[in-house]
Amino acid sequence: MTIESDPSYPAHWEADVVLRDGGTARIRPITTEDAGRLVSFYEQVSDESKYYRFFAPYPRLSDRDVHRFTHHDYVDRVGLAATVGEEFIGTVRYDRIGPDGRPASAPADAAEVAFLVQDAHQGRGVASALLEHIGAVARERGIRRFAAEVLPANSKMIKVFTDAGYEQKRSFEDGSVHLTLGLEPTAESLAVQLAREQRAEARSVQRLLAPGSVAVVGVSRSGGGVGAAALRNLRDSGFRGHLYAVNEAVTSDLLDGVRAYRTLGAVGAPVDLAVIAVPAERVPDAVAACGEHGVQGLVVLSAGYGDSGPAGLARQRELVRQVRSYGMRLIGPNAYGVINTAREVRLNASLTPAPLPMHGRIGLFTQSGAIGIALLSALLRRGEGLSSFVSAGNRADVSGNDILQYWYEDDATDVALMYLETLGNPRKFTRLARRTAAAKPVVVAKGGRHTPAGLVVPGTRLPEETVSALLRQAGVIRVDTVTELVDVGLLLASQPLPAGPRIAILGNSESLGVLTYDACLAQGLRPLRPLDLTTAAAPEDFRTALAAALRSDDSDAVVVTAIPWVSEHALADDLAAALREAVAETPGKPVAVVHVELAALVEALSAARGPAGTAPVPPAPDTAPAAPAADAPAGAADPHRIPSYPAAERAVKAVAEAVRYGQWRRATADAGQVPAYEDIDEAGAALQLSALLAGIGDGAVATLADADARELLARYGIRVVPTLPAPSPDAAVRAAGVLGYPVALKTTAPHLRHRADLGGVRLDLTNETELRRSYEELTEALGKPAELQPVIQPMVPRGVDTVVRSVIDPAAGAVLSFGLAGVPSELLGDTAHRLVPATDRDVAGLIRSLRAAPLLFGWRGSDPVDTPALEELLLRLSRLVDDHPEVIGVTLEPVVVAGEGARPLGATVRVAHPPARGDLGPRTLPSY
Repeated sequence: MTIESDPSYPAHWEADVVLRDGGTARIRPITTEDAGRLVSFYEQVSDESKYYRFFAPYPRLSDRDVHRFTHHDYVDRVGLAATVGEEFIGTVRYDRIGPDGRPASAPADAAEVAFLVQDAHQGRGVASALLEHIGAVARERGIRRFAAEVLPANSKMIKVFTDAGYEQKRSFEDGSVHLTLGLEPTAESLAVQLAREQRAEARSVQRLLAPGSVAVVGVSRSGGGVGAAALRNLRDSGFRGHLYAVNEAVTSDLLDGVRAYRTLGAVGAPVDLAVIAVPAERVPDAVAACGEHGVQGLVVLSAGYGDSGPAGLARQRELVRQVRSYGMRLIGPNAYGVINTAREVRLNASLTPAPLPMHGRIGLFTQSGAIGIALLSALLRRGEGLSSFVSAGNRADVSGNDILQYWYEDDATDVALMYLETLGNPRKFTRLARRTAAAKPVVVAKGGRHTPAGLVVPGTRLPEETVSALLRQAGVIRVDTVTELVDVGLLLASQPLPAGPRIAILGNSESLGVLTYDACLAQGLRPLRPLDLTTAAAPEDFRTALAAALRSDDSDAVVVTAIPWVSEHALADDLAAALREAVAETPGKPVAVVHVELAALVEALSAARGPAGTAPVPPAPDTAPAAPAADAPAGAADPHRIPSYPAAERAVKAVAEAVRYGQWRRATADAGQVPAYEDIDEAGAALQLSALLAGIGDGAVATLADADARELLARYGIRVVPTLPAPSPDAAVRAAGVLGYPVALKTTAPHLRHRADLGGVRLDLTNETELRRSYEELTEALGKPAELQPVIQPMVPRGVDTVVRSVIDPAAGAVLSFGLAGVPSELLGDTAHRLVPATDRDVAGLIRSLRAAPLLFGWRGSDPVDTPALEELLLRLSRLVDDHPEVIGVTLEPVVVAGEGARPLGATVRVAHPPARGDLGPRTLPSY
């Protein structure tokens, strides 16, 4: 609800949130129009809850109470409500108070806070969500601590405060518990918030994938159309729950063998999931019926939304708004559907024909239905099963982030495969992916990198190399094609992670072995000399050679190559059995098979999925999720399952990705730390930024004056080499006298900046004569001083010129970038990126990830430069932009890294008012 006539109404405080049980609610400011809702809400609260709120019997609200609780200035007095539909389910308010506890205005920085939650919704995490949001509102309004009076018997509310993770004080006075909470986020409060977010979003997906009952809305009586197809697939795949068909024109009790009803309301039982397959113009009525019936989630197969232009996008936004108003979650619209192969569920609410795909250990998420079909078919052809499958279509609500939250704690999923056209919120995605990747592999193929004009698939605003760098930092295995997605997923789902890059190669073709060797080198692996078993090799020869390679301490993985015999079909089963026997004898290393026209071998290797050809048995459902050790198998390593590939390059690519992922897992066992430098003046920087932004409007961006930029950077220990203007020869001489010879004379005109190749720089000027002569040459060659804007700087020790930047990307957040100045970064794009805040390990990897990094470490006999000083500079800049979101861009160019020290010669700093909420603000679903 936005009151357009009230300009003070803070619309940016409105947010949809996922509650502890997986349902949703909307949190918004309380307005003067909410009097009726507040009274109705209060009437539904029990007498006990009212007593806990007011410390006395309080059966009803007076008119004065209603006025006070619905009239706010949104600064000193604020009220928020959690709503489902148009009804309140919980409220929270704060009133700013002074040191004497009486009402006050700014600069008083304390407020009294109180909650009330409808009894029917207690235990859903409503109060915890409200506390997060009212805390963020209070910080925005300059309030730094909350005070609360709670009766000792109100243990639930005391727990809400004490579990929040804020710094707090607690005392017992006059028969009540007095709590004081500091509102500055702490490591504990952020951890609590993220843990709650994970549990809530995972639960919301779990309700969609494991419903006890499903209704398909829009099943045609003729048996045609997507609704009828979805119903058949649910029925024929053996769904374990209750199944209903809904068609307003149905005339019998059964439709295609399933109990049928004219309306959803006529189903005399709960419905957990509804699959909607009606035309787009009829979807709102179907959603309303689902909401009124208490349905928990929807899969909307209907098209005609964001996939059909601006009008469809507006329809899609209204759909999300309507769905969330009922506390439901939505997959789609334009979805292909969802699958859960768990034996106790057997859900196939998709357009994939029965039978249900085999149960396996791979989770699959796609935005595209067409790609989903291709991936399902590819996995099926190669004998692999699934744990779960979600094709989210337009991804209007449930996204890949939600699915990652679910897979993180899903014991049935060992490997996560994702085809994404957009990352949605890249910063949140990389945060979730990093946590998930520490426990199980996350493999991503991303489309939409170069979206042609006119296509619906949106492209990202982030440079592609930046996206790749951020994904690598998060441990995501980035692949280029859906074929590679399947190739890598098959290896990770069945094989342990390699301990290193040493690859043994053996087979019955010398040429194929050489191709495999070359492919290993191209992927940065360390292949051993291929072992040629000759074309006369029998299956027993393969078994012996593979067993020896697996026992050897000289290899970390094995690639087996095989070409056809004359009697291919007769020997395929024998060879598959021999390879499995060798792996079973000496487990612990990954094995991949390269075959040439050996379809029978592929079938034999993929068919053997267990002692009796059955799928591997998952762990007990009540097993708690835990991050395995870095050298643990990626998936459920199974000697009966060996992935095979029709080309050496594909097999080696899969092995190489497993090697790199294993290295990342081992490296992240020690994630590094963000150093705390004692000389940083965080408070002084905040005051300076506040003063600098005082005259800048919201949405405006300002570039700081040189002196202001230097002062701000110096507060974080980043000292830019001093620069003095030289508008004339005499001024240049005076500046040199102040700075001391030798000096450098430089132009700072935009078209000449950092262009030493155009002659705009004169170095090592040791006296006045040299300086005046150089000044004259510079102005004669390039233009008048007013055009060139010359400056004088003291000379610094020679070294390697580098460029350090940090930019606030609207999608990814703060990104730290590093490259070598000039050709490497500008022409060749040799620039590396890391998310902020960066740890000491992050910046060390950032520097060393450049292709030109050897220039910093003594290339061709040159002296190595002071990389520890460079790392410290990067860490200090990371701290600056992380501590102060007002700093939206910093460029240090060039930074001369010498044998001792890293010295920025120039700096540009851009600032703006920060956004009201960030990724680490209170929990909220993406806005629509």
